Amino acid sequence: MLKSHYHKGLVEAGCDEAGRGCLAGSVYAAAVILPPDYENAALNDSKQLTEKQRYALREVVLRDAVAWAVGVVTPAEIDKINILNASILAMHRALDQLSPRPQAVIVDGNRFKPYQDLPWATIVKGDGKFLSIAAASILAKTFRDDYMNQLAEEYPLYDWKGNKGYPTRKHREAIRLHGVTPYHRRSFNLLGDGQLMLDFGE
Repeated sequence: MLKSHYHKGLVEAGCDEAGRGCLAGSVYAAAVILPPDYENAALNDSKQLTEKQRYALREVVLRDAVAWAVGVVTPAEIDKINILNASILAMHRALDQLSPRPQAVIVDGNRFKPYQDLPWATIVKGDGKFLSIAAASILAKTFRDDYMNQLAEEYPLYDWKGNKGYPTRKHREAIRLHGVTPYHRRSFNLLGDGQLMLDFGE
């Protein structure tokens, strides 16, 4: 059973991101405040769940959360500030939208930058340890998947409906054959050959 809170007695937001390792698309992050002593045995790291389970649990989180929000950082912003900074910025953008305001923050992983003057903690594999981070991982993943499915309608050649922008063989082959789209991250090694494509066609 995942734990409800890290900072006892404080209104705590859990944060997680999705899409950090992708070649295309924005990075998404979610922040979730759950009720004190909240329990839900089904909540887990989104990567451990099926797509159907994730979308079902998203509805549960949206219903049960005291507050939730999603923050987005675009591919152009990622190219300017790098993916680590973009992931943290996406979390900050999600936190900015929460009402009521959190009094503490917990984050999946091991990297974060202070948010306002709130106490915070990074927790490696936190999405498998704390309910609010697990909830945030589900929201970030499903809302980003929805976004990539929309982009796939615009650019069907890259199989984004299947790979969600991650570096699959089919995705990289499509980049090699058809070039990059406005949604590709030019600062990433898109072909897997060590070369960046900042000056590569439109």
